[in-house]
Amino acid sequence: MTSEDEPIPVLIVGGSLVGLSAAVFLAWRGVPTVVVEKHAGSSLHPRAIGYTTRTVELFRAAGIELPPARHEGPPRRARVESLAGHWHEEYPWTPGNRAATAGHSPVRGTAIAQDRLEPILRERAVELGADLRPDTELTGFTQDDDCVTATLSVRGGQEYRLRARYLVAADGARSFVREKLGIGRDGRGVLSVQRSILFRAPLEQYLDQGVVQFEIEQPDLKAFLTTYSDGRWVLMVADDVDLDERQQYTLVRQATGLPDLPVELITTGRWELAASIADRFSSGRVFLAGDAAHQLPPNRGGYGANTGIEDAHNVAWKLAAVLSGQSTPDLLDSYDAERRPVAWLRHEQIFARADYKAHIRTPTSDVQIIDEQAMELGQIYRSAAVLGASGELPPARRPELWAGQPGTRAPHVRVRANGAERSMLDLFGHDWVLLSQDGEWSAALAHATAELGLAATFVHIGTDADPLEPDAFRDAYGVADDGATLVRPDGYIAWRTRTAPADPAAALTDALGTVAHAAGNR
Repeated sequence: MTSEDEPIPVLIVGGSLVGLSAAVFLAWRGVPTVVVEKHAGSSLHPRAIGYTTRTVELFRAAGIELPPARHEGPPRRARVESLAGHWHEEYPWTPGNRAATAGHSPVRGTAIAQDRLEPILRERAVELGADLRPDTELTGFTQDDDCVTATLSVRGGQEYRLRARYLVAADGARSFVREKLGIGRDGRGVLSVQRSILFRAPLEQYLDQGVVQFEIEQPDLKAFLTTYSDGRWVLMVADDVDLDERQQYTLVRQATGLPDLPVELITTGRWELAASIADRFSSGRVFLAGDAAHQLPPNRGGYGANTGIEDAHNVAWKLAAVLSGQSTPDLLDSYDAERRPVAWLRHEQIFARADYKAHIRTPTSDVQIIDEQAMELGQIYRSAAVLGASGELPPARRPELWAGQPGTRAPHVRVRANGAERSMLDLFGHDWVLLSQDGEWSAALAHATAELGLAATFVHIGTDADPLEPDAFRDAYGVADDGATLVRPDGYIAWRTRTAPADPAAALTDALGTVAHAAGNR
């Protein structure tokens, strides 16, 4: 067995959607990364299709532009006898929800099949310097105080060892890494075993009303039908029965209500509809992300794939900060503290909604349904990497109601910067950023960064970035003219002072040192 003895910074296990996203986010931050994936490429089944506004923001910052969806907001769903038969009713993902992301972001969510998105991520990861190794499986690993030693097996028989400072496990719901670490899971568990049929058929006329998901209800057939918006459709049934090709054709035509429909069968699948959250998202130098950390059933909020992509983004900036020496390893403890509550909140919200009413354990759900925009752009992080996010605050609320609350995503404000109209979100991404309308904070930041050895940028609001609307910054960020807001490299607010303290340099140095090193973990 050969060995690559010099430790690499990060090894990612799993080269599907979340693993590739982690590779992009790490490589974009200059972190050398190796990704191993036991398969040769993407699954024949497209799986995820909907990507939220926040996911599009994260990809955009890393240089990946995705086309916007034709329709804003979650996919529309109807309960029908069949496509060609009677349509009973349409119901929303969030009852009574107000209009969507207008004003909250420079972008909006999109729909693209996972097997179309993954090649885009691969190309960008390689362009940024990531080392992708398909047909390579993790067969064992150990960890000590210095690194993780992984045993890898290449299809064809070659086996070798690779050492990494840290390991990110994005190896799916049946994660080998999670099981080897002995990390348990909680949640609703397995809801059903689904069989799916992926096919092509000329059904575009049934999309004219904007509905793209259909619950089929017939006396002898209960199924779910949806489109990938590229000519491909998937039919899912809860009967765990093998069907031959003739039976598959029959079932598709029964669900569509079109007995003469020309159908091209592509592939079939068998998978568990389940909801499970890992008891912890990290163990030593190993971090769980995506389905390895939380298996969430498909839903119109996009809580599965998008939650995993946000995991990858969260852990990536923290690993980059620690590996560069900008932060201490204590910062990594905030990954579990921030991401696991998000997974649990989304788990609860899935089963509070009508899509999963059959799985509610009581006559009605006692969980309050949270607004779509609150769930997508208004969840709060509480950890040692945030100052001022108390436990009394709600887990999520609409972005405009937070008004710059520490622990929440920094708000979008339209500004003119470098001679062009931009979003304030474009100012965040790599380093810490201090925002203020008072130029005196520049000297305070210079003092703090010199004292702490951190990279940070001061943005003078009104000069470096001039809001297009009067008072837009003050209203969105909740600070007076002499106040300041500290934004983390992931675009979340770490600290804020509404007005200038007696000693701005001392206050900022203390705050930045605390959140950058997550000193509260000690």
